[in-house]
Amino acid sequence: MSTTRALGRRVALGAALALTLAACVPSEPDGGSDDASDDASDAGGGGGELSIGTTADVVNFNPLVGNSRTDTWVTNLMYPAMMTLDDEGAKVPALATEWGYGDDGLTAWIELRDDMEWSDGEPLTAEDVIFTIDAIKAEQLGTVAGMIGAYESATAASDTRIEFTLSRPDGAFLNSIGFWMPIVPEHVFGQAPAVGDFANDSDWVSAGPFVLTQVERGQRYVLEAVDSYPLADGGRAALDRVVFRVYPDVNTEVLALRSGEIDLIGNALPPSVARDVSGDDELQTFSVPSLGWAHMQYNMRRPPLDQVEVRQALAHAVDYEAIRQVVLGGNAVSSNSSVLTPTFSQWVDDTAEEYAYDPDLSRDLLAQAGVEGLELEMIYDAGDPNISSWAELVRDQAAEAGITITLSGLERNTYLARTNERDFDIYAGSWAIIDEPQSNFNLLFAPEGFINYAGVNDPEIDRLLVESSSALTVEDARGPLQELARIVTDQVYDNVMYVEQFTFAASNEWTGFQPKPSELLSVVNPQSLASVRAAD
Repeated sequence: MSTTRALGRRVALGAALALTLAACVPSEPDGGSDDASDDASDAGGGGGELSIGTTADVVNFNPLVGNSRTDTWVTNLMYPAMMTLDDEGAKVPALATEWGYGDDGLTAWIELRDDMEWSDGEPLTAEDVIFTIDAIKAEQLGTVAGMIGAYESATAASDTRIEFTLSRPDGAFLNSIGFWMPIVPEHVFGQAPAVGDFANDSDWVSAGPFVLTQVERGQRYVLEAVDSYPLADGGRAALDRVVFRVYPDVNTEVLALRSGEIDLIGNALPPSVARDVSGDDELQTFSVPSLGWAHMQYNMRRPPLDQVEVRQALAHAVDYEAIRQVVLGGNAVSSNSSVLTPTFSQWVDDTAEEYAYDPDLSRDLLAQAGVEGLELEMIYDAGDPNISSWAELVRDQAAEAGITITLSGLERNTYLARTNERDFDIYAGSWAIIDEPQSNFNLLFAPEGFINYAGVNDPEIDRLLVESSSALTVEDARGPLQELARIVTDQVYDNVMYVEQFTFAASNEWTGFQPKPSELLSVVNPQSLASVRAAD
């Protein structure tokens, strides 16, 4: 018997991942977009134009190699994913209707909707999915390539059913490709000698709610509603057009929103700006949780940080709630010092407790470790305003426990280089997205994990990583993951400080926004933009 996830509510979302590759930018097509909008209105959309502010241009129109937030927002509206997120961070159907694994975990399958087609009239079928995953594997495209290590091959059992062969059981495989892999049309992308080199900079074909029609680099990106989009109520986006407008910074975006020049700010607002905007009666705000967390890691390759008592002393020398209130303005929640954050309710361990702020306990722990006059350096990205602020609080709070922390706010590339070289005592940073602990935790806590900055090398953690990653259901994976998370907390392998709550702002002249967790999805996701309509 296979493990199956049943058809959920009808939603649409595509997600792109990062790999740097420059792209050519097309010239503006002949003719304006007004006629296209009128045609869309005649077809029954009649929803007008929504203008969205962004602070970055599109770097690449190929969703398999895009590398900026705006890349993802634009291409998500054309290249669908098989799954999306619900409000509790669980993967639910979008292009796919159901999916599952065979009993031995060495086979898997996904069933697709049968009513999806590309905007040029070609049907979207299982062959497009197979073409996409095979191109990613063959050319090692983007972060998805790192998620499909167990993938061997796929066949189309029908136009709507894909059957996968895996080299080993991988309980995160289907969720990973379902959510993170944008599906591209084989009949378009397959014309290029190499998919990764395909610029996709004109004559766009879409299976999302909108299709790109105009590009004015540094100014705007225009997308028109497609005639048929079955995942939207009524079979078509309510809007006629979405326009992304480029601004130099968030303050300019806020001025544009208040003047009516734009209707929505796509990027999250800094806490101070969010507080100001939330008091404006002409605007509405949305709050969504991060899919990752802010944290500190202690380099266990360096004594005395290799002693758990020293790491525990550091953990108890921080007032986390003060940081969340003072620096984040309350726009953050506690993770109870657990790497299983409240964003994902299916994984949360209700017994987890946050490290208590207790300078006296910190002093006692240092004494137990035989450590006096502890002096450490903390590195962080000086360009991150939140971390730059709370680093000072950590320094001052640690001093109450007799710990001296020297702050090293670094230019980002220097910060990344030192982090990758494990050249630090304390690393302060944040993960943007940790959405599949069954696979992501290998990157964090396996001895050779790519982002195992702390130097975790724990046989019990290794055992639990294997057990959890091979589990084919949430129910089977939850136990070993929660046990793993408790070890991480007890040993202070990762000091999780908070989960940020991102704030987005829009004009209250529009309704129907459907927020999703993370700064990436936010309200600028296909389900949301296909549902937006004038408030009156």
